Amino acid sequence: MFVCDHTAPSHSMGGSDAYRIRPNHQDKFKPAIVKECIGEIVREHLSGVQYEQEKVKEMSNSLADHIKDKVKTLGFDRYKFVVQVVIGEQRGQGVKISSRCLWDADTDSYAEDVFMNDSLFCLVAVFGSYYY
Repeated sequence: MFVCDHTAPSHSMGGSDAYRIRPNHQDKFKPAIVKECIGEIVREHLSGVQYEQEKVKEMSNSLADHIKDKVKTLGFDRYKFVVQVVIGEQRGQGVKISSRCLWDADTDSYAEDVFMNDSLFCLVAVFGSYYY
């Protein structure tokens, strides 16, 4: 069973839900579930793929869109998502990537995963920010 295949029930924004300033426990961003989805989607799209500079932009955009669409179905009610995909050629080099943002440590979080084969590496980060 893939956790990524989970589809959450739809939530309505009527009544008292419109003024919630904190997510319910079951609606909170869950990095472990998102990381599993990232890994599954990236493996599906990049396994056996060779690095080609001309195709990297299209591959990055396509992966980001697929991951964002899947994460939106996981039921993190009232969250906004930012998906960052970095694809590079595998040449034995080291890569360091950092991000900074202002967020609420009680409600906001992120998940990341790294994929590598003989030809390329791919780092994906998904940031979930609760929309007050």
